[in-house]
Amino acid sequence: MFDLAAQRDYYGKTLVALGKDMPNLFVVDADLSSSTRTSLFAKEFPDRFFNVGIAEQNAIGISAGLANMGNVVFVSSFAMFITGRTWDQVRNSVAYPFLNVKIAATHAGLTVGEDGASHQALEDIALMRVIPSMTVLVPADAIEAAQMVRYAASCAGPFYIRMSRGNMPLVYKDRAEKFALGKSDVLVEGRDVSIIACGLMVSVAIEASRVLQKEGISTGIINCSSIRPMDEETIIAQVRKTGAVVTAEEHSVFGGLGSAIAELLVRQCPAPVEMLGVEGVFGESGQPNELLQKHHLTVEGLVSKVKQVLKRT
Repeated sequence: MFDLAAQRDYYGKTLVALGKDMPNLFVVDADLSSSTRTSLFAKEFPDRFFNVGIAEQNAIGISAGLANMGNVVFVSSFAMFITGRTWDQVRNSVAYPFLNVKIAATHAGLTVGEDGASHQALEDIALMRVIPSMTVLVPADAIEAAQMVRYAASCAGPFYIRMSRGNMPLVYKDRAEKFALGKSDVLVEGRDVSIIACGLMVSVAIEASRVLQKEGISTGIINCSSIRPMDEETIIAQVRKTGAVVTAEEHSVFGGLGSAIAELLVRQCPAPVEMLGVEGVFGESGQPNELLQKHHLTVEGLVSKVKQVLKRT
């Protein structure tokens, strides 16, 4: 069993720690600072925090202006709003001039729960990874989220960091690995199938691997938290060893992690691929666990996908 923690909690605390060492660190929020936990930074550094209200396009524009003056800027809201409502501004005002704006989104995926389809971002990885110069990261847990925030603050250019709402298993509590841009972490070595996961689905993949091991199926587990840039070398090496792939993500199967992996493999290492994610539909209101069950984003759903891909080998 894993201990639990919320990525957004670690995000807020990390901003405060960074703010003490970086006088040029600014934070912008779109009227959701309590939910995104940027309120912690606002309390500590009120002169370097801006709440622009429910005006996400303006939040991106203000962030671009602050960054253009030599500052490092983190801008936050729910993933649905900070990507969906702002794509033009992100592309043209942040990514095109390669500004130091870090889009740190919370409440991504189905696990927003009762807020329903209007708030459940299932397309945001696709929207962000298609933009030139945009780095796209999806932490597996709160510990990795904090490491990503620190890394993003230390280097130039636009970032998109996708975080969930609720408590998640702490995959990295007892592991010494540190986040490295463009690197995937092989959590479990396997010989039959490679499970490549991001976000919440990393812990699900670890649990599924244990179930499959009891049935004599050896699965490798790869945390692909750096979606762009992607660790092509590690992924290809693992797939050449197993010969089959299942991707797992709390996102649409269109345009997200699964698509990125398929694009890589079709060019360099063709192999059977099954994708576990939301099958091209909108979310709906419901308890997070109920929604994950409905869309098979569970240990049982992942075990089924592994068995499906093995039939194709």
